[in-house]
Amino acid sequence: MNLKRLEYFCQLALLGNFTRAARTLGIAQPALTVAIQKLEQEVGLKLINRADKHSLLTAEGRVLYKLASQLLSQAKQVELELEELRELESGTIRFGVPAMMGSYYFPQILTEFKQKYPKIKIQLVDQGTAALEKMLLNSELDLALVRGDIENPQLRYTELIDEEIVAGMVSSHPLAAEKTISLEQFCQQPLVLFHEGYFLREVVSQYSKKQQLTLDVRMETNLIELQKSLVRNGVGITTCLSRILQNEQQMTSIPFEPKIEFKLSLAWRKNHYLSNASKVFMTYLDSTVGSSS
Repeated sequence: MNLKRLEYFCQLALLGNFTRAARTLGIAQPALTVAIQKLEQEVGLKLINRADKHSLLTAEGRVLYKLASQLLSQAKQVELELEELRELESGTIRFGVPAMMGSYYFPQILTEFKQKYPKIKIQLVDQGTAALEKMLLNSELDLALVRGDIENPQLRYTELIDEEIVAGMVSSHPLAAEKTISLEQFCQQPLVLFHEGYFLREVVSQYSKKQQLTLDVRMETNLIELQKSLVRNGVGITTCLSRILQNEQQMTSIPFEPKIEFKLSLAWRKNHYLSNASKVFMTYLDSTVGSSS
């Protein structure tokens, strides 16, 4: 069935007049008349009361109008969804992640996403969560992983990662046999830490300032592998996520007491337009990272 003719028919039924309908459709009135005649031939029914000025549609015409309106609405929805799919095939996403997340959570996830959506470009920005939040507020990023425990009213959030921060140390360290470690004990050790502005550093810095403790920071680095190498060689102990040390035979992780949670949420600015590419990336992250954390 010809959808264009159905569209003409519905417009005619809605306006009740050939002249007004033709003007609204942007076609000549004779062209509209011919289209309606061909539609009648196509369906094998009389649709228009040409002799009755008070009732334009026949009983069959009224039935077809109801059905055609539903069909055209469905066709429009199909068209919109296909357009959405076409737009998903391209686009650029500016995505911010903390260093540890970028190194350990996302290589495989981003690779699989690119395989599924090869034309979508992802610009990855590696910063601390505080810096990433500022970049979101300045519209320098579309999406970012930021702290989920302190929410900014200008951002929207969806919780993605909930893990525990632990103390990482070489297996021969005197504290390695302990079941838990306090922040006070941790702060009294030589340390290898992230730079300021990263949550895994901030939790230690804030505690030491509150307790007026002087930290013995032997090295500051955001390079995870360098950090682990320094710890393995006894330079100091560090803060990390337990999964970072899962395959490290020379290192061990000790939970803090009280427990220190590490919550990250996927965030975006409230009044910032999110492209379809960003939306599908959000859905993808929720189904992969969200389900595995």
